[in-house]
Amino acid sequence: MTFQNYIVKQPGIDYRNNTEWGGLGTFKIKVSNKIIDYARGLLKEHNFGNRGVADGNYNEQLTGIIGQCTIQTMFHVDLLTGEEGFDHGKDLEYTGLSIDVKTMGRTTDVKDYYVNNFIALQKGFPTDEFIFCSYVENKKELTVCGWLPKNEVEEKAAFYKKGTRRYRSDKTWFRTKADLYEIPNKKLSTVKSPDDLKQQLKDQAEIVNVNA
Repeated sequence: MTFQNYIVKQPGIDYRNNTEWGGLGTFKIKVSNKIIDYARGLLKEHNFGNRGVADGNYNEQLTGIIGQCTIQTMFHVDLLTGEEGFDHGKDLEYTGLSIDVKTMGRTTDVKDYYVNNFIALQKGFPTDEFIFCSYVENKKELTVCGWLPKNEVEEKAAFYKKGTRRYRSDKTWFRTKADLYEIPNKKLSTVKSPDDLKQQLKDQAEIVNVNA
């Protein structure tokens, strides 16, 4: 059995429901050392910054790969290998939907007013849905904050031009490296568990098929 298959076929996921947002649902997944080591190994062999703008440093790419691999494990699909080339945001497919997993690194548990940063040019990639996650490295915990259809990004997100000064909740700030969307967690479709997320995506696929 390959190392990749060993990760994917592990039974069950250690997750805990989190309803501290006053009823808004999220859930946390304890990230295994196997996935973390696998992600580090991929970055030793491949550069995953292929957008051409705001590609992310090593830690940002590592966070993204850990989030992607954890969600791929949850959906029981093959992990990325780095051999696929640029995936144009297609991290996995489920019930006919193409899904992009977005993961931001955090130092604390997420709050409803925290935002998910989304590089504007990615809106043109051929994906249907986004799953937004936050990863706390020192706890090795991935919080699945919710999901959003790509066609709702402009309606629910705030847009900022490249070079705009953006302030974090702790009053520190940064300048955007590219045109950027910010989507607050409270604007996402919330989820209580892996099964809840999967069911919502199945329902979304039925809506997409009806409207096709």
